[in-house]
Amino acid sequence: MSAAVVVHDRERGRVVLLRRGAGARFGAGLWDLPVGKCEPGEPVTRAAVRELYEETGLRVAAEDLRLAHVVHAAPGVGSAAGFLTVVFVTERWSGEPVNREPGKHEAVTWVATDALPAGEMVLSTDRMLTRALGGPAGVSLHGWD
Repeated sequence: MSAAVVVHDRERGRVVLLRRGAGARFGAGLWDLPVGKCEPGEPVTRAAVRELYEETGLRVAAEDLRLAHVVHAAPGVGSAAGFLTVVFVTERWSGEPVNREPGKHEAVTWVATDALPAGEMVLSTDRMLTRALGGPAGVSLHGWD
């Protein structure tokens, strides 16, 4: 299981995205949300807080996370085992985004919500953002036909 966080600056109409580096195991060269796997015994909210900080330097409190979306991909879609990603949104954070993992990411930056890089995002990121920015929480299923 993994956790992703949408940091939404509603006042300025922007979100934090990262661009995966050329050597990334998944989504090389594509824009994505800060996301990462849960450690054994780690609740998904703690993983979201930890991964956001590890990748972007932004700090959030677990109680400021709101469920936005769940993505469940079947085995063979995105990875041999499939995946489950729980997506949270927050409008409260501290710090400014920085690329804390330059070996994995090319950039970490604010992106205007009305200028998202369509066609250049990792699978489901567009739907995750739509849900986080105002749509009802939902579930995306991939490869379960």
